[in-house]
Amino acid sequence: MKVTLIGFDSMGTRGMATFVETPEATIFIDPGVSLAPRRFGLPPHPLELRALEDALGRIHDLVEEADYIVISHYHRDHYLYRKGEESYYEGKIVFAKDYQRDINYSQKARAYNLFVTRGIAGRVARLEFVDGRSLQLGDKLVVEFSPPMPHGQEGSRLGWVLYTVVRTSEGVLLHASDAQGPSSTRGIEYIKRVDPDLLIISGPPTYLPDYRYGKGIVEQGVRGLCEVALAMRDDTTIVVDHHLLRDLEYNSVFETVRNRLAESGKKVRIVTAAEYMGLEINLLEARRRELWKGRG
Repeated sequence: MKVTLIGFDSMGTRGMATFVETPEATIFIDPGVSLAPRRFGLPPHPLELRALEDALGRIHDLVEEADYIVISHYHRDHYLYRKGEESYYEGKIVFAKDYQRDINYSQKARAYNLFVTRGIAGRVARLEFVDGRSLQLGDKLVVEFSPPMPHGQEGSRLGWVLYTVVRTSEGVLLHASDAQGPSSTRGIEYIKRVDPDLLIISGPPTYLPDYRYGKGIVEQGVRGLCEVALAMRDDTTIVVDHHLLRDLEYNSVFETVRNRLAESGKKVRIVTAAEYMGLEINLLEARRRELWKGRG
């Protein structure tokens, strides 16, 4: 199983686009990417716009190769939504979060716009809503989807997401989209039960003040990440990225988890998406003030 990560926050854009190649099929999980329209009161810097263009180009190329597209939820950094991108869905099999249940208003409206107003449901080869389902896609390929999980902590006003599990004879991948830690007890238990060889997860949103999510939510996410890491088998790799990598001080969370692992004697690898792909970390959004002052 070959896993390619594109457009993650450690690479200069917002996203968790994950292209999975197996001997029996190719699966593109959350093929989206975006930029924060405002951060520190500033619009995206030209370097961010360039990173977005590059990531979108790679996503578009790989979507054309994909047999299956997965949409874990309907935040715009997780699916193709721009005008003109309708053609990339043409003839594809799409596995998506059900927009009729366990969904908040804004995501339901975006899903309806995508599938109905813009006619994507009529252009794909097949559209399946996959909340809590397990699908046999080949002799040795199974894709499982979690029940709807909180976008962050329990009761989050941001709605629900699906985690995606790809099981092959070569190993198990778990893509925990927007778990934000994980901050949810259900999310933690689900990840531990799957016991993946490779976990790709959104870290806690340390860049946001407590009032946005409630006091203690960031700490809850850090505790959840430590709990998950300590529960993994030796030689598991955990890619922690997305929300956490919007913070220049992200490494303090990495150090906390790595220290807990060292104390326990566990040999679990913790890396960013950029590091997993052999790239330098490139925190453009977190450096937006610096970039606009011309020091980037």
